[in-house]
Amino acid sequence: MPNTASARKALRQSARRHTRNTARLRTYRQLAKDLRKLTTAKSSEAAALLPKVYQAIDKAAKARAIKANKASRLKSRLARLVNPARSETSRAISN
Repeated sequence: MPNTASARKALRQSARRHTRNTARLRTYRQLAKDLRKLTTAKSSEAAALLPKVYQAIDKAAKARAIKANKASRLKSRLARLVNPARSETSRAISN
């Protein structure tokens, strides 16, 4: 247990941040999982879900629940899953 008032406050803040961060992580992970399921089922709803996943990932990165580079990497990989034809042409152009 914390001994000083500032340590008690830090504990409260830490608990509050932990709750918020885990909620943000859970949100983007669940949306990404749903998106992956839709892409494997070849559903047309995957493209409609992609902006929501982007939004959840951006919110997690803005709150620093995940790092900015990880957010970028996740978004890139999910976009490739949803639209594989476009990713192949962009790779061919960059090489």
